[in-house]
Amino acid sequence: MDLLLDTHLLLWAAAEPHRLPEEAAALISDSGNRLYFSAASLWEIVIKNGLNRDDFSVDPHILRRGLIENGYRELAISVPHVLAIAHLPPIHRDPFDRVLVAQAESEGLRLLTSDERVSSYPGPIRRV
Repeated sequence: MDLLLDTHLLLWAAAEPHRLPEEAAALISDSGNRLYFSAASLWEIVIKNGLNRDDFSVDPHILRRGLIENGYRELAISVPHVLAIAHLPPIHRDPFDRVLVAQAESEGLRLLTSDERVSSYPGPIRRV
């Protein structure tokens, strides 16, 4: 299965694996799954790190390198992803989460999230 992890799951997987929900940990460790991270997640980390948010206090350069070294595939934000946002219902205002939902839908990936609002979107989303 092709899995796109939302930002919090990425941060937990990289730095605080004990915080991962059990189902997420099992999916991430399953070698049959291909794991993806979005440029949107790193963008969110850069922005929120700059605002001194404690839950985003990680060096995005080190995070990116670690994700790639651990087999994650990087997903750039493309124009079709941005245009797909226009078709999303107004469930959630967070622009980073909306890009992730649009990317998952556009690329045929399953978005893993622990966020209840994000999981309310129709499409390939799995709440863990």
